[in-house]
Amino acid sequence: MPSPRRPARRAAASPDRAPWRALRHPAMRWWSAANLVSNAGTWMQLTAQNLLVLHLTGSAAATGLSLSAQAAPGLLLGLLGGAVVDAWPRRLTASLSQALLALIGFLTAALVLTGHLTVPVLMGLAAVTGLIATVDSPACALLGNDLVPPKDVPSSIALGSVVSGAGRVGGTALAGVVVSWWGPGAAYIANGVSFLAVAAVIPFLRPHPVAGRRTPAAPPSAAPSAAPAAARRGTGAREGLGFFLRRPALVALAGITALSSVFGRNYGLTLAVLVTGPLGGAAGAFGTVSTVLAVGGVAGAVLAGRLRSPSVRLVGVLAAAGAVLQIAAGLSPTLWVLLLLVAPMAVVESVSDTAGTTVLQTDPPAHLRGRVLGVWRTASTGWNLVGPPLLGLLMQAAGARGALVIGGVLVAGAIGAGGLRHRLRTHGAPWSAAAHAVPDTSGASARPLPPPSRTVPFPRPAAPAPVCAATGHGALCAAGCAPGA
Repeated sequence: MPSPRRPARRAAASPDRAPWRALRHPAMRWWSAANLVSNAGTWMQLTAQNLLVLHLTGSAAATGLSLSAQAAPGLLLGLLGGAVVDAWPRRLTASLSQALLALIGFLTAALVLTGHLTVPVLMGLAAVTGLIATVDSPACALLGNDLVPPKDVPSSIALGSVVSGAGRVGGTALAGVVVSWWGPGAAYIANGVSFLAVAAVIPFLRPHPVAGRRTPAAPPSAAPSAAPAAARRGTGAREGLGFFLRRPALVALAGITALSSVFGRNYGLTLAVLVTGPLGGAAGAFGTVSTVLAVGGVAGAVLAGRLRSPSVRLVGVLAAAGAVLQIAAGLSPTLWVLLLLVAPMAVVESVSDTAGTTVLQTDPPAHLRGRVLGVWRTASTGWNLVGPPLLGLLMQAAGARGALVIGGVLVAGAIGAGGLRHRLRTHGAPWSAAAHAVPDTSGASARPLPPPSRTVPFPRPAAPAPVCAATGHGALCAAGCAPGA
């Protein structure tokens, strides 16, 4: 007779895939609420900044220049910012960076209210904001992951995506009200207060007891002093770059994301031209498409919260699926067909982003994660700056439909070729008769051996000893990870 406790044990052992499971941890609830306020304030200030630059200069190009000034430090100093995050305690680093961002907001507000703000000063303040963000962004990302156990990190990242999207919508809407009633200075004050709210919450957050550990854990045979020894290693930015370049999974992730970002995800540009051009829609029609994209992104974030241990392979499959949908979108005969395609496109993109971010933030050892995020910030800033002009040139040459189709083919083809190459390297080339032919010393042509059978195994060379991708050692590396990890 089966034990009545067996179903309960089976339910307890089943994996927990609730999308919002990260909110079960009190610290994450406080952190998410603070981030919602901060994201709303950030988008409120960004909207006010664009309006302010337009008011001061009357030039849309100057508005783009202010955004570039804010992004430039991430391109030039992302590695250094990541090194700072690894060298300093994360809660202290995040608190200081949030306080400095609040100070910049209050200073800008004072200059606006007193009439002393000029365009060069505004550009300088935007650059300083970007400089602080090179430290603040990785510090806050890793701090949020420290509040939950490793199995709940995908849920934490997905929750952050939803919070960011909600803050963007709410902040942009509030900016119109605040600026029209009290002027742009009030938006900067509100953003400064939102940064102080986050800085006030951080000291009360307590990391989860098992946060920061690699999954799976190091074998029990690892030396007890291995992890501390790894943590004591240098904090230079070059070490993080070296680790990133020696880690095939991270290099592949960067390649997939770069291709998708340049040729597959600038829907605000490609779909806008497609809807208003070949499909003959008005601006309101593109607004409908944008709404469907936003709803699909939220649905994808909810779905991504159910992930537990995503991989680069999953990111590649999702990116390739998104590229195929993009090709179909480029060939859409009507607006209604396009609307049916953009929803799954947004879902796939959102799940892929969450999976990729989870791999990026959990694959490196804890003492290198800040520097790895710094490397990523530098690389992503580069392709985000280069991508729109390249896509614009492609659209000019091939049109909106051609850009969507060609971009989708490039992304899907590159991912497929990379996956095939990885499979051949992992499993080896198929058996070839010519490769195993026995030479005939009598001068006759070579006679190939028959393929290996089940009864007489074909001799194969011994497999090479596994090595650690981070250090190149064949035994346990200093970080305590197993060979081949």
